[in-house]
Amino acid sequence: MQALARPDRRLFAPRQVQALLIAAVVLLALLPVGQLAFDEGQFLHVSSFTISVLGKFMCYAIAAVALDLVWGYTGILSLGHGLFFSLGGYALGMYLMRSIGRDGAYHADLPDFMVFLDWKQFPWFWSFTDHFWYCALLVVMVPGVLAFVFGFFAFRSRIKGVYFSIITQALTFAAMLMFFRNDTGFGGNNGFTDFKRILGFSITAAPTRAVLYWLTLATLVGVYLMARAITQSKLGRVLTGIRDAENRLLFVGYDSLWFKLFVWTLSAILCSIAGALYVPQVGIINPSEMSPANSIEMVVWVASGGRGTLIGPILGAGAVNGMKTLFTNLFPEYWLFVLGLIFVGVTLFLPNGIVGLLRSLRRRLAEHGQ
Repeated sequence: MQALARPDRRLFAPRQVQALLIAAVVLLALLPVGQLAFDEGQFLHVSSFTISVLGKFMCYAIAAVALDLVWGYTGILSLGHGLFFSLGGYALGMYLMRSIGRDGAYHADLPDFMVFLDWKQFPWFWSFTDHFWYCALLVVMVPGVLAFVFGFFAFRSRIKGVYFSIITQALTFAAMLMFFRNDTGFGGNNGFTDFKRILGFSITAAPTRAVLYWLTLATLVGVYLMARAITQSKLGRVLTGIRDAENRLLFVGYDSLWFKLFVWTLSAILCSIAGALYVPQVGIINPSEMSPANSIEMVVWVASGGRGTLIGPILGAGAVNGMKTLFTNLFPEYWLFVLGLIFVGVTLFLPNGIVGLLRSLRRRLAEHGQ
């Protein structure tokens, strides 16, 4: 009877976790109301800067969940997801550039960067990009096809471990060098920027930013629920089997190639969608998004939050980028050192990340309460 009467001292029981997640989503969803309904200076007013930063963080969280599917659950460490993120950004970015019309600095039919670089007509691969739905299709198809082709040859050749990681980073670095060139039609060093409209609406207007924010939040929730459904299904058990003992899985008759190819391609598409949502909220996309450091940062988000947990990468993306915002404002020259310390500290002291720390506290409180 005493055991039954003892209060539940567990930290974050499953129902409590669900309640916290729902409360967090509701709170995030209500924030743009503070921007739209209250004037600046009022207590409940939320600045457009805050909405923009949180929207950017949620895009990063989507990319982190995408990376967690291949690394945390399947054991495939990618150091090239910055490429897929950028491809989605460029695909939607060209639509935004063409939506500027003659409102640009040169008042020409071509985007400003093409006029500046003396282009006479659109490159053939940018045809039809004045249509939103075509660009939305590019956001899915371009990284999807690239990931499928690359993954097919890599996985069929049984490339894995550090070799796969190096190849993905080399692919991303090569793409970055190509996008930096002025003669490839991607805007060179400056990339795409100075956007004016999206679907006819002013991209800087508060209602437009609120809609983009809500769309990003809805996408994050949808990606999380889809990833959760996958990881808790039979497919998810096969993926973790590939991570933990691929040879045994092959021995019992599973062809790991197609499972790895599926999750790799899906992860690339999700990361690309994150990039497409990122660009209109931040207002720029350039080749620096493909830098090796950015792909490594994604790995840090997942590791610091707790890989193989889904919710961990979301927490990690928010925590690390919150620290990045703080340090780049106060001590910009020290951020890379701090990022390195975070990665080393997590590896040595928090191998299971933030989620692992919370689970450890939960077990200790449960033991203490017995």
